[in-house]
Amino acid sequence: MSNRWSLPDLGLGMGLRAPHYEHVLEQEPEVDWFEIISESYLISGGWPLHVLDRVSERYPIAMHGVSMSIGSTDPIDFDYLRDLKALAKRCKAKWLGDHICWTGVAGKNTHDLLPVPYTEESLAHVVERVRVIQDFLERPLVLENPSTYVEFGFSNLSEQEWIARLLEEADCALLLDVNNVFVTAKNHGLDVQEWLDAIPYDRVVQVHIAGHTNKGTHIIDTHIGPVIDEVWEIYRDVMRRTDDCSTLLEWDAEIPAFPVVQEELQRAEQYRKNRSVRS
Repeated sequence: MSNRWSLPDLGLGMGLRAPHYEHVLEQEPEVDWFEIISESYLISGGWPLHVLDRVSERYPIAMHGVSMSIGSTDPIDFDYLRDLKALAKRCKAKWLGDHICWTGVAGKNTHDLLPVPYTEESLAHVVERVRVIQDFLERPLVLENPSTYVEFGFSNLSEQEWIARLLEEADCALLLDVNNVFVTAKNHGLDVQEWLDAIPYDRVVQVHIAGHTNKGTHIIDTHIGPVIDEVWEIYRDVMRRTDDCSTLLEWDAEIPAFPVVQEELQRAEQYRKNRSVRS
């Protein structure tokens, strides 16, 4: 199943992170594509932007942000969106997006991805904001399902139903983070298959895989260490449903040498039915 926008399957990618800049520039490793944290490059110059310019000449780039605060009640920050749009043009981004969350209120940024309540009211609010943002950006917004640790007592929709309706009613895309599905399901006692069954896969344009930290009573999405077998099996299920999809390995804590992350990423190939080439 291809996505409704015919956005390409980029293959297997990695996050472009500062500890790996030198390796990527000098070695030009065999990686299909890179994802950037948008806010790390929203500057007028400097080393990170120079690196991005170099990398985007050779590799496809996708932008993934952490400050759009799509679920907030604050007014939409059009200056921020204007900067995102300019950066996307500069690096020829295949797509850009953020998270289904809010990050602050009253102009204050908590620098955390905070959960939204799953209600009809919150759904209507976020749908309208996504529509406005997509009109401004002139492209579909690719939003990631969150990992959550608490639930709102007044939520009256399941997370998966709320997300599925958001995708359809706002006509936006999903970045399906399979590690977040696992983390959220374990933290709240949800059924992973029921969660996956609710998602419209023609709206999935990218998948995240990652490691996490199991605290026994709860799991934290830390993006550390290798991907566990249970998460790989969720990824395998998603690949069946999407007929392969651009896949990104996140490793953002205690980041090892590039070849270590690259080797973990390459494990994803056995879970994809078809091999992909760099596009």
